[in-house]
Amino acid sequence: MLVLVAPGQGAQTPGFLTPWLELPGAADRLGAWSDAIGLDLAHYGTQADADAIRDTAVAQPLLVAAGLLSAAALGDIVPGAVAGHSVGEITAAAYAGVLDDTAALTLVRKRGLAMAEAAAITETGMSALLGGDSEVSVAHLEKLGLTPANMNGAGQIVAAGTMEQLAALNEDKPEGVRKVVPLKVAGAFHTHHMGPAVEKLAEAAKELVPADPTVAYVSNKDGRTVTTGTEVLERLVGQVANPVRWDLCMETFKELGVTALIEACPGGTLTGLAKRALPGVKTLALKTPDDLDAARELVAEHA
Repeated sequence: MLVLVAPGQGAQTPGFLTPWLELPGAADRLGAWSDAIGLDLAHYGTQADADAIRDTAVAQPLLVAAGLLSAAALGDIVPGAVAGHSVGEITAAAYAGVLDDTAALTLVRKRGLAMAEAAAITETGMSALLGGDSEVSVAHLEKLGLTPANMNGAGQIVAAGTMEQLAALNEDKPEGVRKVVPLKVAGAFHTHHMGPAVEKLAEAAKELVPADPTVAYVSNKDGRTVTTGTEVLERLVGQVANPVRWDLCMETFKELGVTALIEACPGGTLTGLAKRALPGVKTLALKTPDDLDAARELVAEHA
């Protein structure tokens, strides 16, 4: 059984879309999406620097577009399940047929703008904690006023809060944590700081007509499989201010009997977590089109 997953914000790097646009039809698709949402995705995916693509309003649609392009390059595949980390849940919603590609990109463009606006109210950020015990780390974060915004499993938690709170975390790490790594994001996502964005996203969602998922859609709110398009959309709205429970998604993958995992472009983060948390599951990250042949072989064996 194959699960197709999409990464979240912070996975983007300068120029990462360049080789993908050499595939037949890819540049035309990206151009049409750019026109639909009023953002030059090709420019940001090929020429913009790290600071430009760190902008939440740019990074989020760029990541969804990359996830859609790379999955389409695999051909018509039918995974047993789909899931996405944070903004990757919108990509996964398109994989599952809940939203078409244009609707997904329209929603994520509004999501990115709303979250960027919310992030501008207070200077906030996120940092990954590597190692340590989750219960000990969560209690320590709460003591510092930080939110465990991503529970990623495999010994990784992402803390979110004000820059002052994150600075205090650097000076006072939880027991057992090897390293605290600042993330390439521009706000404390999946915390109360994103409250204003929830309201705007709820308004945007009213304009969409979601379909029910055609494959198992695993939500990172609680790792549950969601069966209606209406509930998927409701969760996409609420998740911007609630923690990502990727650890519970991986537990669900186990329960579903997943034997292989492919991570859409720009892959690497979720396959790394799966290698540690899902022993025996074959993993592959789509980074460039050079990875497509190996991915197709994995699809043929497990989809």
